[in-house]
Amino acid sequence: MKVTVEKLDDINYIVRGNVENSVVQEKVAQLKAQANKEEKDASDKEKDVEQDAASEVFKDFIDAGIKEANIDIDTILGQPVLKRYEQLEDSIFFEVEIATSPEINVDIDISDIIPSFVRPTADPKAVEAKLAEFALKHAPFTKIPEARAIEDGDVAVIDFTGYIDGELFEGGSAEKFNIKVGSKSFIQGFEEQLIGMEYGEERTITINFPTDYQAADLAGKEAKFDIKLHEIQEQHPQTPDDAFAKKALSDPRATLASLKEKLAEDVTTAELSEIYITQLKPKIVAGLMEKFDFTLPNNVVEQEIDAKVREKTKGYSPEQHKVYTEDKGKFMELRESVREAARATIKKALIVEALAKKMGVEVDDHEVQAALGYQAMMTGQDAQELVKYYEENNLMTSAKLGLTEDKLFGQLLGFDKR
Repeated sequence: MKVTVEKLDDINYIVRGNVENSVVQEKVAQLKAQANKEEKDASDKEKDVEQDAASEVFKDFIDAGIKEANIDIDTILGQPVLKRYEQLEDSIFFEVEIATSPEINVDIDISDIIPSFVRPTADPKAVEAKLAEFALKHAPFTKIPEARAIEDGDVAVIDFTGYIDGELFEGGSAEKFNIKVGSKSFIQGFEEQLIGMEYGEERTITINFPTDYQAADLAGKEAKFDIKLHEIQEQHPQTPDDAFAKKALSDPRATLASLKEKLAEDVTTAELSEIYITQLKPKIVAGLMEKFDFTLPNNVVEQEIDAKVREKTKGYSPEQHKVYTEDKGKFMELRESVREAARATIKKALIVEALAKKMGVEVDDHEVQAALGYQAMMTGQDAQELVKYYEENNLMTSAKLGLTEDKLFGQLLGFDKR
């Protein structure tokens, strides 16, 4: 195995070299001997051995390059990127890019980029409106006095059973289910097709799950639902008092005054969140991007470009995908169109990671799951399905980084100080 290393800058390296065919064959022989000790199907064994041998040879090549460059393995960032592969007569040629973590000077004074702001206070009228909304939300449902057809805005009690290709699917059925027509809590097209149904009526509707639906086994598929309407219900809000507050807050010590204090906090938090998202956060990010200057890891940037391309083309039709698979030039244009955004994403992530480490800001897995649970609740999704989607699509790391970023910025802004 012959390996050479080219140092591109302070953190990026290109490892080039040849691995003789004899080395690969020897590795295959070793793995075959090991596999023969296990009871396996012959065809599966052959396939597994070849794949495992290729993986181990490539790993050995990377290790040789790291050793040749005298790189501390703990400083390596991201996954090596295979830039070139060529099967020669007597060897395999590899060209691989690797990178180490950049040096980020976290002792830089960043106080001048932290924007000032006036902490909002809840308007009494907003609190009263929130109380009225809260009272309606907690009001019991009762059957409307006279039966009629479903209208937009009604709360309907229905049975539904969902099918895809004639087969029932998990989570697609329920009985005596309350659904508010027009709330957009179901897949687009579901609620709209309930309008006009009469008591006792049974109807079959057809909807299409979005291509980016969180449950991958349902994404992009057509589903049919058998619907039966039992009744339409309405809510009559109670007059808020101390008894209502105790019930609403599940606290025997609660009073109407303490409920209003809680709602005032909610209003203030919502207003502060809006200010943070639309004004404060963008200013901090822009300031950090200008304040810090360091070399970016090429391999990690390329991987982020891959992710952004996948995200951008996720909703493409087969015809659109075909254009990019058949025209390499167009595909490269697509990649270049997201390069600067990818570089900005990686730079911001590295800055946030470095500053969070300095300031002791940490986010654990329970916080990530809690945040996803809240997101699911606010968007009418199933919390477990959303977490599963994030896990299966390798999005948990980015979710954790997003929480770390908000926690760090909140600390810089003094959100935890009253």
